[in-house]
Amino acid sequence: MNKKERSLVLIKPDGVQRGLIGEVIKRYERTGLKLVGLKMFVPTADFVKKHYLLDPGWKQSNGEKTINAYKAKGQEPPISDPIKAAEKTLGRLKSYISSGPVVAMVWQGMNAVEVIRKITGGTEPRTSDIGTIRGDFTIDSYEIADLDDRSVRNIIHASGSPKEAEMEVKHWFEDEELMNYRLVGEEILYDVNLDGILE
Repeated sequence: MNKKERSLVLIKPDGVQRGLIGEVIKRYERTGLKLVGLKMFVPTADFVKKHYLLDPGWKQSNGEKTINAYKAKGQEPPISDPIKAAEKTLGRLKSYISSGPVVAMVWQGMNAVEVIRKITGGTEPRTSDIGTIRGDFTIDSYEIADLDDRSVRNIIHASGSPKEAEMEVKHWFEDEELMNYRLVGEEILYDVNLDGILE
């Protein structure tokens, strides 16, 4: 088991504008994950596009997911070609994420990707569980986003798998921007015998 698994998290422009940076960091930090990279900047549309296309299969899988979501609701998808559907989604994402400052973070710890996704909640805020970041702090939905021809404003991007996280971290951070340091709390989380608690 990898006790130093890493995940990328982005607080998107809507999360920054709504003053949720501290709340988001607190939610991840209190699980015992360690923040090893942090910066704030406005990404270009091209940088955002490269982020989503790090996975060569992203367009196909995203387009299929979009089409299937319409069908699951008993609706006719506006676009039947997965690649064209994904290109529309990508256009919206580029506009959304390059619209203002984002906070990019790298979190490290055992099962970091899985834990972060659990805390973050489902992609659509309206159907995200209470107690998750998306479920607690926003009410946006796919339906309203489609009516407005924009991306769903869901506060966070979180890596979907350890492999995806590895690619995303390299895209957003240089090696020298990531910190290697020790937290006292790691002794409680990872030390087998809890040595050193008693004097």
